[in-house]
Amino acid sequence: MPWFRADLHLHSCLSPCGDLECSPTAVAATARRRGLDMVALTDHNSALNCPAFAEACRRYGLSALFGLEATSREEVHLLCLFGELQQAIAAGEVLYRALADVPNIPEKLGDQVYVDVDENILGTVEKHLVGALDLSVDQIRELVTSHEGLFVPAHIDRAVNSMGSQLGFLPQAPYAAVEVTRSPCPLDTYGYTRICDSDAHFLDDIGTRWFEFEAESADFASLADALARNQIRLSIES
Repeated sequence: MPWFRADLHLHSCLSPCGDLECSPTAVAATARRRGLDMVALTDHNSALNCPAFAEACRRYGLSALFGLEATSREEVHLLCLFGELQQAIAAGEVLYRALADVPNIPEKLGDQVYVDVDENILGTVEKHLVGALDLSVDQIRELVTSHEGLFVPAHIDRAVNSMGSQLGFLPQAPYAAVEVTRSPCPLDTYGYTRICDSDAHFLDDIGTRWFEFEAESADFASLADALARNQIRLSIES
């Protein structure tokens, strides 16, 4: 079977800590140039740029997943990945309601812009997206699985906003995979399938870390099966 290259942790101009140049279309175009086959848009606590991302990926011949990077009550970052756009939008609406009602101040905290595929601004998000939700890790996992998504603890070995930094260990639970940034991982991963992604907030960072999965095709179901079988190769180990 062929191997497909994926980067499933990408931010757009919707994330206030990201670059305004990271429109969904620019992200897709850059991913195509970098030789990626599958990409996921995972802005902080919102999926509002996923519709434009879906069309951009169609234009550039990329397999797209739709999602967000949720921040739990414990301040742990969690990748929530979906195969269907409406699943991501629905989950994003639930998560946004659980976000603290802290207004975003663009001049101090960064812009939060959602756009169409031609980079026309459709609106801005009022609440500051980089904040903790009033939901636990387990509650977010249950939400993701109820919407038929893949739940992946993000960058578990980082010094901030990770399982390692916030909890000191990786709790054993039903994860589709765990995301790492280095090898070997300093945390005990208990044999969970590991992936690595760029967590790009700027165009230049897209595809700087990636993983490959073995499957018949580059689609959501095939990825889920490859993760379950641990048919994965990491760029950080190549």
